[in-house]
Amino acid sequence: MGDLPLTLLTATVWAYWLGVGRMIVRVRRAVPRSGGPATERRIERRFMWMLWVPLVAAWVVLPYLALTRIDGIVALPAFATQNAAYSAVRWVAAVVGLACLAATIRCWRRMGRNWRMDVSAATKTDLITDGPFRRIRHPIYAFSILLMLCSVAIVPTLPMLAVAIVHSVLMNWKARSEERYLAACHGDAYRCYVARTGRFFPRPRP
Repeated sequence: MGDLPLTLLTATVWAYWLGVGRMIVRVRRAVPRSGGPATERRIERRFMWMLWVPLVAAWVVLPYLALTRIDGIVALPAFATQNAAYSAVRWVAAVVGLACLAATIRCWRRMGRNWRMDVSAATKTDLITDGPFRRIRHPIYAFSILLMLCSVAIVPTLPMLAVAIVHSVLMNWKARSEERYLAACHGDAYRCYVARTGRFFPRPRP
């Protein structure tokens, strides 16, 4: 347990997904299941179970394995701990990862009851355009991507890199899917919001 950046990352990732799990349970208790656009909802749910669950499991497990294994494909390469310059990069990534968790918690609190793991036009939520959402449409996904990049920096292994690539693709897919739902729910108000904000990065001001 002497690798403090890796220990911090492991705790950060576990705290992140424990928070997500807690909110999923809260939403399922508070909001009854509804049909909505059945075909697309069914596809997204199946997609999430088949891809998201293994992805999350890998993200949670790989840092822990790197922390406990001394050899094999999941173990840290020698340069990660023996190179002084790269060790500094890992420390920076650990601090940024903690900042991502804190910023994500702020987003969760701002969303409150409007937070959903999947979005349906049948369960209309408020359109939130202030706070962390003022200039970025998907700050939670943006911080998730950044946390994943921090994970790759701290655990520079091939399995973690593969997880990061799949994660980035899925984040883009899910963001676009949610934008279609929100446009259907909120119409012109959402389209105006899209016109002045970026998906994951702030749009340059005119």
